[in-house]
Amino acid sequence: MDGSRLKVLYISTGYTTHDYRFLTSFEQAGWAPTHVPLLDERLETRSLPDGCREVRSLAEETASGGSWRERRNQLARIIADLRPGVVIAGPIQSGAFLAALARARPLITVSWGTDLLVDADATPLSRFVTQYTLAASDAVFGDCQAVREAVRRNSRIADERIVTFPWGIDLLRFRPGASSLSLRDELGWGANEVFISTRSWEPVYAIAVLLRAFAGVAQRRPTARLLLLGDGSQKREIRSLVTELGLGRFVHMTGRVDYTLLPDYFRASDIYVSSALSDGTSVSMLEAMACGLPVIVSNSFGNLEWVEEGVNGSLARPGDADSLAAAMSALIDNRETRSAMGATNVVTVGSRANWDVNFSALERLVEDVTSADGAG
Repeated sequence: MDGSRLKVLYISTGYTTHDYRFLTSFEQAGWAPTHVPLLDERLETRSLPDGCREVRSLAEETASGGSWRERRNQLARIIADLRPGVVIAGPIQSGAFLAALARARPLITVSWGTDLLVDADATPLSRFVTQYTLAASDAVFGDCQAVREAVRRNSRIADERIVTFPWGIDLLRFRPGASSLSLRDELGWGANEVFISTRSWEPVYAIAVLLRAFAGVAQRRPTARLLLLGDGSQKREIRSLVTELGLGRFVHMTGRVDYTLLPDYFRASDIYVSSALSDGTSVSMLEAMACGLPVIVSNSFGNLEWVEEGVNGSLARPGDADSLAAAMSALIDNRETRSAMGATNVVTVGSRANWDVNFSALERLVEDVTSADGAG
């Protein structure tokens, strides 16, 4: 790598679509990024961007059962070898905490939403880890106002060192149009009302709540259908629940789908729904909005910055299947309302969630932090 380029050490849980987006933008900014995953978990099918290195020794240390001390020492060795100009790390209680323990400087901590909005106050230990990490951070980057407020509650970081913008999406890829998939015809769903969920099958996304809510909707409206994308650690429980609720012919479970196909899955659907217990700015929600779908999400945290009840979607109480079912039923009954909401969402996302435009705020933060630290 060109020694004159800013070396960026980027630490994240695994390798996801979000990580690909960050690393690609780092490269496009003229930086030299190195990715250090904490786990051997690859949810993104695309290879690392050209010019980006990956160091997997920390993931190997984690897989072998290494303690926090051993992982800290491993990261310290990586930092000593690479000598980065800046370390960008998250989530707070894992990647950023490890970077703080390894005395990485300058350190920009990235909040992934739930780490600050839920996990920070889960236990006294988590609160200590959160505050310790933020105290060691030179700046923080988050995707919504709720995250910014949580940073303020848990640290003394100067306001100008807290950068907030929605992570945004690729508006050239996610846009309204006809789906290239023949999925609805193959399933015999041509005349059905189709909900779509793209969240991982993990506890925070409460897929079981969604299924129980949908069961109530389908009982009243037998033409309703649900596209359930993804999988996760609760795969066995979710599949069992589909059978238990008698939803086999109402729900189609695709497994994980290639990122390049996601827009066509949205275009093959009528309503996006998420049962997540907490969200910052949900990228999957923005992707659905950009494709012209109305959205149903929980009335918490970052969602309230994007969704106005009755205007571009509907809000439900987190973890409440009855509340979610009521919101789903209200939208399924009114095609004209859904169409108007979808049109509003296309305009909203186009004006506020352009990743290429928003990323410049993070560029300025990195330049400010590295200049103050004397790095380059």
